[in-house]
Amino acid sequence: MTAANGGRPTDGEPAVTAVDDGRLVEHRIGPGDDIPPGEGRAYPVAGDLVAVFRLTSGQLRAVSAVCPHAGGPLADGLIDAEVVVCPLHQHVFELATGCSRTGQPALRSYPVRQDPAGTVWVSVPATRVSAPPAGGGGEDGDAR
Repeated sequence: MTAANGGRPTDGEPAVTAVDDGRLVEHRIGPGDDIPPGEGRAYPVAGDLVAVFRLTSGQLRAVSAVCPHAGGPLADGLIDAEVVVCPLHQHVFELATGCSRTGQPALRSYPVRQDPAGTVWVSVPATRVSAPPAGGGGEDGDAR
């Protein structure tokens, strides 16, 4: 990260920001052009699969990519300005909050943005991206 890029992370380097007294780590997803209006794409982020949607208005939304009902691929679901519909069993989830409108457990929702260069960034709680201890040894890591 350098002052020349405005303090934004460089390729592969997460940035830590403070939100709601918690820490979020921002992850580079890729070019915004990869997500056409009215569609979603799934991306691995810090051990989770996140579905990023571009609304027809151009706004971005990000939620867990796996339906809690039967593991349906939500990035393949139909969307409108407010919800995504799971392609397997038509469960409906709010894109802004992750709340289900059909009685299923809520999805995790994620802050998402597109920077002026067109790169999409998703933020996840810092606790979800904690690294293993340096050295990787210890009782469970010893060779036998």
